[in-house]
Amino acid sequence: MSKKKCCAICGKELSDDEVALNKKLFGKKVKSFLCIPCMAEDLQTSCEYLEDKIKQFKEEGCELFV
Repeated sequence: MSKKKCCAICGKELSDDEVALNKKLFGKKVKSFLCIPCMAEDLQTSCEYLEDKIKQFKEEGCELFV
């Protein structure tokens, strides 16, 4: 059983897609993870943009999003 990851800023339990997005954007060896709202604030973008990126990566067949 793998331990669920939590957001390094707010402590929210992360979904598999959020973990995959962290790895995609920050590298597979990333140690701390952010939820979409905290990541959006950190990257100065919108939650909608990040959610669209998840859909895009899934459609492209990115292995992180299976």
